[in-house]
Amino acid sequence: KDGTIQDNITDWALNQFQINYPDLTITKRDIFNYVYAVLHDPKYIRKYALNLQAEFPRIPFHPQFHAWANIGSQLIQLHAYFEQVIPWQLKRVELATPNNASPKCRLKADKTANIIELDTNTRLEGIPPQAWEYQLGNRSALEWVLDQYKEKVPRDPTIRDKFNTYRFAEHKEHVIELLAKVCQVSVETIRLVAELSALDTPDL
Repeated sequence: KDGTIQDNITDWALNQFQINYPDLTITKRDIFNYVYAVLHDPKYIRKYALNLQAEFPRIPFHPQFHAWANIGSQLIQLHAYFEQVIPWQLKRVELATPNNASPKCRLKADKTANIIELDTNTRLEGIPPQAWEYQLGNRSALEWVLDQYKEKVPRDPTIRDKFNTYRFAEHKEHVIELLAKVCQVSVETIRLVAELSALDTPDL
């Protein structure tokens, strides 16, 4: 509340890292970046999948500490400041609407064709295949965005009658821009994760 910064990396942890490598230039920020990278490593996630569901993660001391920390720093920059990335250039296709009817919200992904249907009027083409690989839970980041902006009818009749005012059409342009940025973040994340996979991990 007083504006001071409190480290989540303890002095004990800093000492452990500096002794293990050994490298007294390692900082708490470096450790934070390193841990973020480790938690994105596919080999680590696969090996400790069951452990990660039941307990706090245990962080190994991999070789090439600074390589891990550097990739972790890039991942944090991507994920924490995703709204600042340059959007992926998606192709916007406008479709004819029968009888000039109002477009109906769809927000569906077709991973085979690499397209996203926004509504009966508009779709986005040119989704790079690797963008679907970046998962948040059990679905891709792109699909997570689509689900968040769908028009959903509340079950409660009172809420449905008085408060069901959300319409996708009012947010359509924002969603298109957001999807383009999330697409860019997804592609870059997969690229960086591939770099992690190439690093030496003898303890896994």
